[in-house]
Amino acid sequence: MSPLSAARAALRVYAAGAAVILAQLLRRCRGGFLEPGFPRQPDRVAIVTGGTDGIGYSTAKHLARLGMHVIIVEFLFCDLASMMSIRDFVQKFKMKKIPLHVLVNNAGVMMVPQRKTRDGFEEHFGLNYLGHFLLTNLLLDTLRESGSPGHSARVVTVSSATHYVAELNMDDLQSSACYSAHAAYAQSKLALVLFTYHLQRLLAAEGSHVTANVVDPGVVHTDLYQHVFWGTRLVMKLFSWLLFKTPDEGAWTSIYAAVTPELEGVGGRYLYNEKEAKSLHITYNQKLQQQLWSKSCDMTGVLDVTL
Repeated sequence: MSPLSAARAALRVYAAGAAVILAQLLRRCRGGFLEPGFPRQPDRVAIVTGGTDGIGYSTAKHLARLGMHVIIVEFLFCDLASMMSIRDFVQKFKMKKIPLHVLVNNAGVMMVPQRKTRDGFEEHFGLNYLGHFLLTNLLLDTLRESGSPGHSARVVTVSSATHYVAELNMDDLQSSACYSAHAAYAQSKLALVLFTYHLQRLLAAEGSHVTANVVDPGVVHTDLYQHVFWGTRLVMKLFSWLLFKTPDEGAWTSIYAAVTPELEGVGGRYLYNEKEAKSLHITYNQKLQQQLWSKSCDMTGVLDVTL
């Protein structure tokens, strides 16, 4: 990616964010974001990645209030930037001999300087995407065993509106050529949408009682913005109360996807503000979904059952 292309990627990301912020301002002026009513979830177990801060903390907190037993991936330690740590976490979880009804893939980094995970992957792609790809695949057997007719287990993956302006470079998923933090972040969020749709197709084909959906939380006031343009940080500091969602408001769609009866047995949806929305048109390309899945299997050591 040339410096000019990197600048264009940054402009596209900020334009996407500005469009979401404008929509959130209009909604705030029309009454704001009201907490939906969610049914109780007794005797169900959830794992939430990134559950100690921001949207993840709000998601975990509210699921627990609904009666769920919530395991926060930080308390039961798991470094999503390390394949070995993810495998250790799954092994420790399975030793507990408990079911798993909801997996919320929420953790992530945003627009960080160029750096690598412990396994040598570019951090956005390695942590935001590959870490959750591996975690989900390693937990699928437990999710399958925990789901039942009328009470499906659910995989909820958090993406972003930046996926609409992203490009998936299958020849350079590590963003090694002229690194752009904005393009790398957006690409990781696009990958999560493609992953969710292909996962749902696999689950539906095998007839398992597990569904996979992807959610867009909107633009939320969290600590993820430390690496963004200084002007954005200034706007957030001065006007976040008006323009940005709170972490609780940002979590509503994740919680909705995790518990609402309306999505029982329903997967392969992109959800925004607790409603189905259209994702970027290329995310529905099944050939691209398959290509990314196969490459991800190679990178993480997961058996590709779709070949």
